[in-house]
Amino acid sequence: MKLATFSAGAGPELGVVLDDRIVSISRAAPGLARDMIELIARWPAAEGQVRAIAAAAADALALDQVRLHAPIARPGKIMAIGLNYADHIAESGMAAPEHQVWFSKAVTCVNGPFDPIQIPKVSQTVDYEGEMVAVIGAGGRHIAKADAAKAVFGYCVGNDATERAWQHRTPQWVVGKSFDTHAPFGPWITTADEVPDPHALAIRCQVNGETRQDSNTRHMVFDVWAQVEHLSQAMTLEPGDLLFTGTPGGIGAAMKPMQFLTDGDRVRIEIERLGAIDNPCAAEV
Repeated sequence: MKLATFSAGAGPELGVVLDDRIVSISRAAPGLARDMIELIARWPAAEGQVRAIAAAAADALALDQVRLHAPIARPGKIMAIGLNYADHIAESGMAAPEHQVWFSKAVTCVNGPFDPIQIPKVSQTVDYEGEMVAVIGAGGRHIAKADAAKAVFGYCVGNDATERAWQHRTPQWVVGKSFDTHAPFGPWITTADEVPDPHALAIRCQVNGETRQDSNTRHMVFDVWAQVEHLSQAMTLEPGDLLFTGTPGGIGAAMKPMQFLTDGDRVRIEIERLGAIDNPCAAEV
């Protein structure tokens, strides 16, 4: 099932995407959930009703006539793992990490799947990082790797957009990773039952139609289950938390010469089974 947050002339609604149409959950069952986090938290009880709404497909809207928003407007946590694809480690000139390397992105950097990525006034070294995003469902603490799949609700396409100058001016990456608009993701959440193996998905990033990243999630150093196990030793993972699971090689900072995003560029990231996001870049005003 593909679950989206969208608007069609009014406030945000929850919906189920059916090919080129979307059915409003919010209209069919207004008391079911106020937002995506609440729907995820209630999923064990709500799933049957949502599937019935999707099957009825009453008053379906054309997908190209609505605006898709970030599926989760204010995640409780956005965690992202660095140096998690072998080719990206090689192009970065760094050794493979012995332990998982994590940083957080501020929730204020959440952005829609087709909304502009801001090129900030204070610097001009914005880079792209195509990533699969795991959305936490049941979550919990001290989750064993063998049980990690049960903690994941679904998956999205994401861009861990990064202001490189700010990222590398200190040992801590958080600020350089947290500029406003620098976490577009979506276009919807594909529920985990529709992704038999999240570690066997083609992932590709294009800038202005030129392929820059072309890989597969099987090349992760630490897979999603290891990530869930590791993080849950330190923190409680909650419904709607996001895990950006790493980027493959091909980033702009590793090109010779370096090629950063500029006003007017367009970044498209697509992942097998999960869809695509496509964001224009626009100078901050």
